[in-house]
Amino acid sequence: MKFAFKAKSVEGVLKEGFVEADSRDAANLLLQKNGLLPVLIREEGGKYAVIKDLSRIWEGVNRKELVAFFRQLSVLIEAKVPVTSSILAIAEETDNAYFRIVLKEIKDDVDDGMSLSDALGKHTDVFPALSINLIHAGEVSGGLQHSITFIADSLEKDYILVSKIKGAMYYPAFVLGVAGIIGFIVIAFIVPKITVILKDFSTALPWYTVVIMAVSDFFAVYWWTVVVLVATLGGSFNYYIRTSDGRRAWDEQVFVIPIVGKIAQYVFIARLAENLGILLNGGIPIIRALSIVSGIVGNQTFQAIIHDAEEEVRKGGSMSTAFFRSKQIPHLVSQMVKIGEETGTISAILRNISNFYSQEVDNMTQNLTTLLEPILIVFLGIGVAILVVGILLPIYNVVGNF
Repeated sequence: MKFAFKAKSVEGVLKEGFVEADSRDAANLLLQKNGLLPVLIREEGGKYAVIKDLSRIWEGVNRKELVAFFRQLSVLIEAKVPVTSSILAIAEETDNAYFRIVLKEIKDDVDDGMSLSDALGKHTDVFPALSINLIHAGEVSGGLQHSITFIADSLEKDYILVSKIKGAMYYPAFVLGVAGIIGFIVIAFIVPKITVILKDFSTALPWYTVVIMAVSDFFAVYWWTVVVLVATLGGSFNYYIRTSDGRRAWDEQVFVIPIVGKIAQYVFIARLAENLGILLNGGIPIIRALSIVSGIVGNQTFQAIIHDAEEEVRKGGSMSTAFFRSKQIPHLVSQMVKIGEETGTISAILRNISNFYSQEVDNMTQNLTTLLEPILIVFLGIGVAILVVGILLPIYNVVGNF
């Protein structure tokens, strides 16, 4: 078997590597024979490797599960329960098989002498950089429980914010999706059978009726082409936005969409301010904090803004200078950040900015939901009116003349 190890030499130098041995004890003896004092020995891949890989195919770890984990961990640590016991207890309670395996691996790593932040750092696909760095800061300062509570609050706030936006979008997306499917079925399979009556009579038809009949005839014969075309376009768009260029283009264009663009801008401002404020309040240096936030803000346009601010600070300047240059950061936000930098209250200022824009997003999503309902009703009404005026009314007139 192959074991990964960390060991100290006689001179006290920490070394890392891999060693082949039949067991952990055999690996320990082998390292000692080579003049190394083992600090950590773990089987490469771990005992959960196969099950973990299979579980990961079907399950991930969503933000709601992360919020619950950190909230429970905070409560257990506050109750003086050891970290490893707390993690094991949470692992046994979770229904997510993949997350359960990850937590048990973290528990094993901590048992082997690894710090909690380093153990979490081995699973960056599950735990955001924000949580790992805040826990490291808490370990150094002795405020681990406080740091974990901070993380839970931050993740929960972001989860609620995103959930409200998704909730506002689900209703119109569902209605439009169902309307599109029903409309396609009507045009492709029902209208052609109804228009047979009009084709049997040699009467002049309005131009819009002729257009509807031509479209329905095409759909009736080539409906599969339409389905393939729509699926291809949808798949191509999905693939494109997953590429680097596509993601960058989408992240830029999302701000141009009416109403939705403004909501997106406010969401990213709130996320930037919230996470940066928490990191700075947790004792993370500003350059490191900006670097972390750039990786978790979730939009490449804002990521570039934060990178610009990071470089500005690295050169001895201030964040506000970079923010003033960006068209996506409102002047008011840049001015508030500047005041916070000058007065040494940047963490409190960022928290106020986050609270304000989070509330704005909440208000805008509520207004959007209220506005979309009558718009959808009008949209569906227009669709029904087109079919009535374009098909049923001509049929009624033709039949009425005989």
